[in-house]
Amino acid sequence: MDLMSVITTAGYFGIFVVIFAESGLLIGFFLPGDSLLFTAGFLAYQGTFSLPTLCILCGVAAILGDSVGYMFGRRVGRRLFMRPDSTFFKKKHLDAAEAFYEKHGSKTIVLARFMPIVRTFAPIVAGISNMNYRRFVTFNIIGGLLWGCGVTVAGYLLGNLIPREDIDKYLLPIIAVIVVVSLLPSLLHIWRDEEMRASLLAAPGNMLRSRRSSAETDKNQ
Repeated sequence: MDLMSVITTAGYFGIFVVIFAESGLLIGFFLPGDSLLFTAGFLAYQGTFSLPTLCILCGVAAILGDSVGYMFGRRVGRRLFMRPDSTFFKKKHLDAAEAFYEKHGSKTIVLARFMPIVRTFAPIVAGISNMNYRRFVTFNIIGGLLWGCGVTVAGYLLGNLIPREDIDKYLLPIIAVIVVVSLLPSLLHIWRDEEMRASLLAAPGNMLRSRRSSAETDKNQ
């Protein structure tokens, strides 16, 4: 489908719903947040939308979406880990998440904004891990405005460089570049943080050992 036509037809309300859903609802992880923001910004340059209105709308939608994700994780997600240990839900995983968000939660909430799929689950995990709500709200607002407004403004600024008749030729490559550039700060931060890097590298092995241990326990029983 022609993304520009879809966004034009959906209007401000449709843009708000997509950004809200992708920011904090589990069903929204597959939605094209980056490409939607960029294309909406481009259309604002063409006069279809108002850039100030878009920035306010997208920023608010991103902030509210993350807030809903956080509350869902805190009220519903934690109950899953309160059950007896099973293959998928283990108390030690919750303890590890709480320790991680206690140390890295602030930057995680901001950096996750620029990582497709991850940004949908980050606020939910923050809620599950019981991250301090005031700290979450502060960095949720910072991340929401940086992403919701930043990518939109980028589309607006690049609209000055791309003729409307050539947008179909350049849109997908530009969006791919935006996604890659968005991921770079997060990847660079992880690379520089030795503890975080070691934790991520060890995660697959820990999960495998956990599954083997559970399987052996079930077999012995």
